[in-house]
Amino acid sequence: MTSTADDLKTAFAGESQANRKYLAFAAKAEKEGFPQVAKLFRATAEAETIHAMGHPASMGAVSSTADNLKAAVQGETYEYTEMYPPMLAQAQKEQHRAKTMFNWAVQVERVHADLYKKALEAVVSGQDMGAAEIYVCPVCGHLEIGKPSVKCPVCGLPADKYRRME
Repeated sequence: MTSTADDLKTAFAGESQANRKYLAFAAKAEKEGFPQVAKLFRATAEAETIHAMGHPASMGAVSSTADNLKAAVQGETYEYTEMYPPMLAQAQKEQHRAKTMFNWAVQVERVHADLYKKALEAVVSGQDMGAAEIYVCPVCGHLEIGKPSVKCPVCGLPADKYRRME
């Protein structure tokens, strides 16, 4: 028999994955000319987010901003040092198309960890990060603080294709 703590972890993973999957489904429906179906997928994805957001709170997994940043640094570091490298190696061995995204993830997760470390330094000193816009590459997930002026250093997407985060 599982514990409620185990069930919360399972529920969080499931709801989080459903959110991302439904957003991918929505993008595909849009491309195929089904805007109402896409809207349904996006609405359901948002509902799954509502469910997912409740689970970490119930687990006590949301703490102070400094502690949350420490957890984020740890998670991103794990991804680029331990999780993705063997996945990338296997995909390369199999010549699987996932090798591209795994390669990008290894590079980008390091950037994410470094940005979280900078944010943590600021928060520990009682400051917020400096006021600047944050942009994300919609292809590989690379982040830029301030408007990008050159192509993405990871996937080569032109700088004007980055999305500004609100």
